[in-house]
Amino acid sequence: MSTVVAERAPEVRPGVSWKLPIVFGVVSVLALVLFGLRGESGTSTFRLASDGDVVALPDVGLPARATCIVLVVVLFALTAFAAALRRAGRHTPLAVTVVFAVAFVLTFLTWSAAGETIPVPGLLLGTVALSTPLIFGALGGVISERVGVVNIAIEGQLLGGAFVSAVVASVTGSAYVGLAAALIAGALVGSVLAVFAIRYFVDQIIVGVVLNVLVVGLTSFLYSKVLVPSGATLNSPPRFPRLEIPVLSQIPVLGPLLFRQTVIEYVMFVAVIAVFIGLFKTRWGLRLRAVGEHPRAADSVGIDVRRTRFWNVCLAGAIAGLGGAYFTLGSVGAFGKEMTAGAGYIALAAVIFGRWDPVRATLAALLFGFASNLQNVLGIIGSPVPSEFMLMLPYVVTILAVAGLVGKVRGPAAAGKPYR
Repeated sequence: MSTVVAERAPEVRPGVSWKLPIVFGVVSVLALVLFGLRGESGTSTFRLASDGDVVALPDVGLPARATCIVLVVVLFALTAFAAALRRAGRHTPLAVTVVFAVAFVLTFLTWSAAGETIPVPGLLLGTVALSTPLIFGALGGVISERVGVVNIAIEGQLLGGAFVSAVVASVTGSAYVGLAAALIAGALVGSVLAVFAIRYFVDQIIVGVVLNVLVVGLTSFLYSKVLVPSGATLNSPPRFPRLEIPVLSQIPVLGPLLFRQTVIEYVMFVAVIAVFIGLFKTRWGLRLRAVGEHPRAADSVGIDVRRTRFWNVCLAGAIAGLGGAYFTLGSVGAFGKEMTAGAGYIALAAVIFGRWDPVRATLAALLFGFASNLQNVLGIIGSPVPSEFMLMLPYVVTILAVAGLVGKVRGPAAAGKPYR
């Protein structure tokens, strides 16, 4: 008898995609062509010190052309590593993606700042400031979609929170009361979404879009008819001051970034941690994720699916409302017509980019905020990069994220599906 032994093809785990290594490869080639082969001569200086640091770090000067070449080599090495993991049927760890993104950004900054100086603390502070409403919106989006309701209405929740916080804080003279009002306003917008999507089974995408249009129209009308004539009394809210934590705020680079912020940003730091722990380490999070993945199974073990969805969608709206308050109480200082400028849609893209994980979504929101702030910094130092290119960069990243080019993404199985 003859025995035939068939070779078995290497097993590849389902869900492991070539998309991420391909994106790494394309970005590496672009970096080689744009920054490596066409590197600028001169020295790129990175200023690390800021006022009040307990230790003044010296400026770091890097030879632009040589540094770009070295970093491009690092990019290709990370691409090869990601491809090797894919061939072995393994996912690329998040840390590898973060290191790749940092290396690419450093390559771009070194090339664009040849002969100039980039203030690193100012660049990072601006990034956190622009990312704050995006992070609140993304956290709300993660909670809502994890429980099974697609939250397109983040834009309306942000704008509603901004409007109500400005009016209430102006009338009461308290930024804290305005912050609480923003939380309630966001929850109210979320409750409308929940009622129509959960109780009346209306398409969640349509309800979200209609709510955004409704809030934009309503706040624009009230701004023109009420706030403009009475701006001194109804649209002059007090702003939160920056609170410096002693000693910690004097740590170089990280001190101003983490410990020299307003109350809203400190709340944001706590919210990211709380949502992550709540989703993955508590009974509340287990029930929420069960309803979003398999509501019929959750119902069979005694979980009230509709009630769980309703209250968590309201909670998601409340968190997004806090992001709206940042526009009026932490950044601009007054409400402006359509002042959110599409931040809710960027936050929704951060949810998808972050694969419905609060930490990943936060990192994605920081990436969008960094891309938005970078054009301001490059404009100040006189970089040759056109400002129009930097303005469109966050939206290009958004399109790539939604298109799934960062890897295979799968949302909660029951998201967008009404439970009858």
